[in-house]
Amino acid sequence: MKLFKNQKGFTLIELLVVIGILAVLLAITLIAINPARQFAQANNTKRRSDVNAILNAVNQYMADNTGTVPTGVTDVVQNISDAGADICAALVPQYIAALPVDPSVNDGVSVTDCTTVGYDSGYTIAQSATNSRITVTAPGVEIGDNISVTR
Repeated sequence: MKLFKNQKGFTLIELLVVIGILAVLLAITLIAINPARQFAQANNTKRRSDVNAILNAVNQYMADNTGTVPTGVTDVVQNISDAGADICAALVPQYIAALPVDPSVNDGVSVTDCTTVGYDSGYTIAQSATNSRITVTAPGVEIGDNISVTR
């Protein structure tokens, strides 16, 4: 009878230890990367960009129209939508190619046709009653940020 003294390979315990170590490393990596937080930060970055783009378009409109604010902007905070501050037709496409939309609204698809019934940008706009400054805000922020620009 021949004994198998020179057997090569890993034991079951060795394989389980390696799999356990890999699982711990994978868990640490996922916690460090945190994909949900990364997506939230990306959405907030888009919101900052959108708020600035809308405010820049409003300022360009005002510069071309001797300081007149687009119709629909009042001292009451309103949603930029067809039911609120309907400024889409005043801005698109002359001052901005498309009206930006919050990533959480309508999958973030920008409004290019201002005659679309029920459009909603997810952003708000108001003009200060005391100093006539315009404020555009992104109320749907994630991770506790405050995204608001006033000029």
